[in-house]
Amino acid sequence: MTPQIHAEGLRRRYGDAYALDGFDLSVPAGSLHGLLGPNGAGKTTAVRVLSTLLRHDGGTARVAGFDVATESARVRASIGLVGQQAAVDEILSGRQNLILFGRLHHLGRREARRRADDLLERFDLAGTGAKPVSAYSGGMRRRLDLAASLLAAPRVLFLDEPTTGLDPRSRTEVWRAVRSLVADGTTVLLTTQYLEEADRLADRISLVEHGRVIAEGTPAELKGSLGATRIELTLTDPDKVDAATALLARVTGAEPVTEELRVSAPAEPAMLTDLVRELAATELAVADVALRHPTLDEVFLELTGKVTR
Repeated sequence: MTPQIHAEGLRRRYGDAYALDGFDLSVPAGSLHGLLGPNGAGKTTAVRVLSTLLRHDGGTARVAGFDVATESARVRASIGLVGQQAAVDEILSGRQNLILFGRLHHLGRREARRRADDLLERFDLAGTGAKPVSAYSGGMRRRLDLAASLLAAPRVLFLDEPTTGLDPRSRTEVWRAVRSLVADGTTVLLTTQYLEEADRLADRISLVEHGRVIAEGTPAELKGSLGATRIELTLTDPDKVDAATALLARVTGAEPVTEELRVSAPAEPAMLTDLVRELAATELAVADVALRHPTLDEVFLELTGKVTR
């Protein structure tokens, strides 16, 4: 299947510094691909080049089958873009905003109204469509922003940190809307600094640092790259750490790692039952026993730390 987003060796320079320095990306149709990276890694620059807002200095990129440099008008006709700041007018109502965007996309007056009503319904905003956007919550504004980006039915949607500054409930509302878009066949490229967001939404993730992709895979593949699942013991008595370390070594057959009141070691999930049974026969004061899987936070810190070193 031809990817809807494809970049090879993209470069973009600002003065003597490269914001993109050999950036590669391939996103299949109907999938959500996440770009993760620290501030200044090149995520937003990549989105701006792929959406034709910036020209690149080297490499090639195609979006929806069109070259971003030589066929920029056809690229823009095929995409939607939601930036870091909501692009809606606070004085107008939600419905008026959508009709305005529809007219800017050269839709007829009747078609713009029809599409506005359909999108308000789809994003659960029909009941507030007549209210001014100034009365909307952060999550409602973001959903309206998403709706506006879909008025021209784009094949590809770029989301540049769409949930920055939202509370957990509003963020969940946006996640639900994004999942719905992907389920309907839209290809989405998402940049985010929220690792949980990428973990929950993305089919695949590219970790970006210094303008290039340093790791790519599914969330499970990236987390699995850090090694095995670990069993963790949290104690209440610091004098029992040595005894807990010996117990965990005996159950797992691995060398435990000790951090103050916490002891952990690589283990199979089935070993958790054996550990609980062993603990019941001891006098160790345990605050918590947990089976811990690697997280994207740890992948992020490990891989970006290696690049920095």
